[in-house]
Amino acid sequence: MSWHKTIYMLVALALLAGCGFRPLYGNLGREAGSESVAEAMARIEIAPIPDRIGQQVRNGLLDALVTRGTTEKPEFVLRVRLTEGTSDLAVQKTAFATRAILTVNADFQLVDISTGASIVSSNSHATASLNILKSEFATLMAEKNARQRAIKQVVDDIRLKIATALERRS
Repeated sequence: MSWHKTIYMLVALALLAGCGFRPLYGNLGREAGSESVAEAMARIEIAPIPDRIGQQVRNGLLDALVTRGTTEKPEFVLRVRLTEGTSDLAVQKTAFATRAILTVNADFQLVDISTGASIVSSNSHATASLNILKSEFATLMAEKNARQRAIKQVVDDIRLKIATALERRS
């Protein structure tokens, strides 16, 4: 690496450090003894969510939030309420649909168990499109794939909103 690039990099790092930037999930820039967002998220209990899609969302949240296994003494509980729907997007003259949109909506609330206070209450919305094919099996697989993509978007959005709320709280 040339000395020009090294100087530019050092200047960029100095500017970044001066602006108050702190990584969301790390300990960099935190006071000694304060916990990271990842440590706080590891103490979240995720309440059961009904139906198969609820199981999939809960499993995704367990993977995204509680990365070190379940905690013995949770401090927070996350409650999620899901709705799912499919609507036709492209309809031919023969009234057969060829494309559809699958939507997943999640209303969620993170509650402090000790005080009962709400840390964050929000919603997340994801859509995924799919082809409706002549083969019923192929259409079912396309719908399954679209559902998985929408669930991943919802889980990622919930994780980010919870992490942001926990960061503001600390």
